[in-house]
Amino acid sequence: MKTIQVLGTGCPKCQKLAANVNEAVKAIALDCQVEKVQDIRQIAAFGVMMTPALAVDGHVIVTGRVPSVDELKQILGDAGR
Repeated sequence: MKTIQVLGTGCPKCQKLAANVNEAVKAIALDCQVEKVQDIRQIAAFGVMMTPALAVDGHVIVTGRVPSVDELKQILGDAGR
């Protein structure tokens, strides 16, 4: 099972990324666990300097922007293989 981490402190963009991730996961029926990482030290441990960010199994995929649901379906579909 994949672990998807939404990295962000809870700002509106971070919340939008989390909502888009949940919608994309549901749309492609991806078997995964979605986690929100809001602690600044944990976010920094990923090497992320700009939020929001998205990681899959600990590997940062997107930083500093909110991908659309369609883009996330592509990204997460590829990561699920």
